[in-house]
This record gives sequence, structure tokens and C-alpha cells, in this order.
Amino acid sequence: MNNLFSNVRGDLASGLVVFLVALPLCLGIALASGAPLFSGIIAGIIGGIVVGFFSNSNLSVSGPAAGLTAIILTAITDLGSFEIFLVAVILAGVIQVVLGFLQAGALSNYIPTSVIEGMLAAIGIIIILKQIPHAFGHDVDNEGDFFFIEKSGHNTFDTLIESINYIHLGALLIALLSLGILIVWEKVPVLKRLKLLPGALVVVIVSILANELFIQTGSNLAIISKSHLVNLPSFDEIQSGFSLPAVSAFTNVKVWTVAVTLAIVASIETLLCIEATDKLDPWKRFTNTNRELKAQGIGNIISGLLGGLPMTSVVVRSSANINSGGKTKLATIFHGILLLLCVLALPFLLNKIPLSALAAVLLMIGYKLAKPASFIHLFNNGMARFVPFIVTVLAVVFIDLLKGVAIGFVVSILFLLYENLKIAYHFNKEKYHKGDLIEIHLAQEVSFLNKAAIKKTLSEIPRKSKVIIDASLTNYIDYDVLEVIKDFRDVTVDTKDIDLTLIGFKDKYNIENSQDDRIEYISEAKNEDKNIINEINE
Repeated sequence: MNNLFSNVRGDLASGLVVFLVALPLCLGIALASGAPLFSGIIAGIIGGIVVGFFSNSNLSVSGPAAGLTAIILTAITDLGSFEIFLVAVILAGVIQVVLGFLQAGALSNYIPTSVIEGMLAAIGIIIILKQIPHAFGHDVDNEGDFFFIEKSGHNTFDTLIESINYIHLGALLIALLSLGILIVWEKVPVLKRLKLLPGALVVVIVSILANELFIQTGSNLAIISKSHLVNLPSFDEIQSGFSLPAVSAFTNVKVWTVAVTLAIVASIETLLCIEATDKLDPWKRFTNTNRELKAQGIGNIISGLLGGLPMTSVVVRSSANINSGGKTKLATIFHGILLLLCVLALPFLLNKIPLSALAAVLLMIGYKLAKPASFIHLFNNGMARFVPFIVTVLAVVFIDLLKGVAIGFVVSILFLLYENLKIAYHFNKEKYHKGDLIEIHLAQEVSFLNKAAIKKTLSEIPRKSKVIIDASLTNYIDYDVLEVIKDFRDVTVDTKDIDLTLIGFKDKYNIENSQDDRIEYISEAKNEDKNIINEINE
């Protein structure tokens, strides 16, 4: 907490932007989950203040997540009431705390960078696709609904095309004006230095004033319908919709099943978001993922006790924090405080904010996550990184976050196996002929995955060749690969009349001496051979 106040002006301004982004998302996710509206706000408040305090992530922002909406909706129906579901939220939090103590956060270290970058780009694309209808004033989808197939049975593209026929000119005008303000705020150096007056706040103020002007002048551009505006519940609605957990349901087996499901899914989403946030962090700081699981667990326990939705670390809010100049946990905590104060004290003012103005803010966030430069950069880095990246992008956009990341992970592993096959050894010749001297330098690690390639190579060596297999700098050779080399030595050398030299095998791998005069054993490679192998391993 020592550096909590090292960037006060920037963090307060960033916390304000995150608050403006989080507000409609908290409400939209609650609505899409079939839960009381205020339960989403509670989760946002707890995610900001409580998780922000206990986490050691400087930039991650937690709150209700779109990826949990389908699970929540199904669970509330199966369990029979929201009050029983809250017990599952509490138990899920306890399980997450236990996972933190079991060091389960280390699993995030095994997620390939290309998959994380693909996930970020995909989320950016989803934000853009989902917010364009809101910018047009076609607000049929709930904010926070990031699924390709919507509850109505339509898909994202159906709604996008349909929105063209339902354009509200006032909403579109405000969206374009808001985008213009945000772009100017990004490009003009003097405005960028006004840290206490972020572009998003200017957008909100201008959009409210513009719409009030439309209303007062009786213009057809006026946005009057509540469906096109932020729609916070009144204090009376909050009181009537406030829920507490049904303690008696702790012994219900179904509740425990839901709790385990929530804990696993929420933990995976959190770890993915933490990896993504650390990657976006301009200061390249690293988060203790085990502590993050504990913080998320504590947050979910308190959220469940107070009638809130389960939460995870969320990429949209975290990237908004980074793009708005956030640097410490103060931004996250401040956004939670703003949710608490403004929802209770200023609902009448917040309900005047057009959703099209907030759509403009989210469109800018989406663009920054899915910049064309990211695609070009990955493409230039080779197919081994680009293919898992683009597969992850497509899978996350057209399926969902977790399944998309899993598919990208599998593709990344396949490329890793393919690359591993290529770097296990090196020839001094691309093609070889009868009588050639053929040198095979093994890499530092040769696993069973390399067996097929090495076996194929040795089987294709022509008759009467001179072959050197150099393992002097190899730290590990799998038993199956050693067996292939022994078979080559004991059978192929004789049948093809090959002269074989084995370097570095005798002492380290206990390959017994052969009486065949065509086989020579050397303990160390020459200096020039070592240089070749060093180049391979680099």
C-alpha cells in the first residue's frame, strides 16, 4: 500500500472513467443473469473496494462478469430462488480462497502469450460489435451481454444489421459527438495533460446537456425512452429488491455443485484477465496470482453475504483503467467508492446519461484492444504465433471466452510440438547422398516427441555414409530416442555399411561399446562443433 497515493490525480480520473464504464455493465449483467438489478451494483462495489484492497494487482478491476451470466441464469432457475443462489456464491468464494492457499494461481504461467493477445483482441472486437447498436440507439441487448448467440436466438451480426433499421438520430448524433471528443482528447497534448478532466467525463457531461437541449426545444432528436438511458433503480426499488442468502441451503447438494462450478469458472476467468492486464501494464509489473485468488474469494464471500452477484477480474474495466492513466490500486478502489456514493445519492442524474455516449467510450476501449497493428505485429512474428492468435480471436468472438481460449491453447500446443520436432537436432546438409559426411547435432533437450522425426531421418541416410551424432551438449535424451539411436547403431550401420561416430553418449547415457570397427565413441565435441550446437539452441 506504500505506493497507493503516488499517482493520485491520474488514479482518481481513471477511477471516474472506470466507474462510468462499469455502471451500465453492472446493471446489464444483472439483468441478463435474471438477478435483481442492485445485485450487479453490489458486486461492482465489492469488486472495487474489497478486492481492490486485498489484491496486489495495480490495474485489474473486478466486478460482475459477462462470462458468468449463463451459469447464474441457469443456477437461479435450478435452485429455485436468488436467495439460495447467494449461498453458492459464498461457498464459491471459500473454494477460491482455498485454491489460493493451494497455489493454484501458478496455472496462469502456462498460458501462451499469443493466446492472451488473441483473447484481448477478441474482446476488443466483441465490444465494438456489441456497442455499435447502442451507438445507433438500438438498445435491445443488455449491456454486458458478450455472447455471439443471444437469448433471443439472434446472433451478434443479426442485431448489428437489424440496428441499421432502428437508428435513433439523437442517439447517433450524441455517439458521434462523443467519439469526436474522445479522439480530440487523445490527440491534443494540452487536453491529455488535464488528468482531472478525462475525456469520458466530458463526454458524459456534454451528452446530458445535449439531450436536455433536445428535450427542452421539443426536438425529434430527444432521447426520452428509459431503454436508451442509464436506468438505475430508485431507493425504494433497491429496498424491495434487496436479497440475503438463505442460510438453510448450505446442506443442499445442488448448491455445492453450483458453487464448485462458479469457483472454477470465475478463477479461470480471473487468471486469464490478470495475465492480460499484466501484459497491458505499461510498467510491466507482475501480479501474485495466488493472492489474487484469495482476494477474489474474499470478495465473493462478502458479495454473497450482501446479496451481490459473483465476480471476476474483468478485461473491459481493467483496460479502461490502463487507457485512462491508472497506475495504482487507488483507481480501482475509487471506482468502487463512486459506485457506492453515486448510486445511493445521484441516481436521478446518472439516469440522464444516454447509453450511446457510454457506447462511444466503450468503442474507443474496444479499438485499443483490437488495433490492426496487433494483428500485423503477430503476423510478422511467424505462423507459430499468428495462427494460435487468430484462432483464439475467432473462437472467442464466435463461441465464448473460456472455450475460445481453450481452443487457442490446444492450437498453440500443436504448434509447440511441431516446433519441438524441428529443433531437436540439426544437420550440416539439407540433402545428402551416398558417401557424404552427415553430422547430426542434438539439442539440449530431446524428448519422446522427437522420436518420429529422428527415426525417419536415420532411416533415410544413404548407404556408405559417414555419420556423426553429437550429444555432447545435450542435457536430456528420452529413453525411446536412445533406443532408436541404438537400433541405428546395431542394425542400420551394418546393413548400410555406414561409419558412425557417437559423441558424448558413452559417459552420460551408458551406451555400451560395440565391437564393430565402423563405430567410434568420443566423449567431447570439438570447439567448432560446440559453437554450432550453441547456435542451434539459441
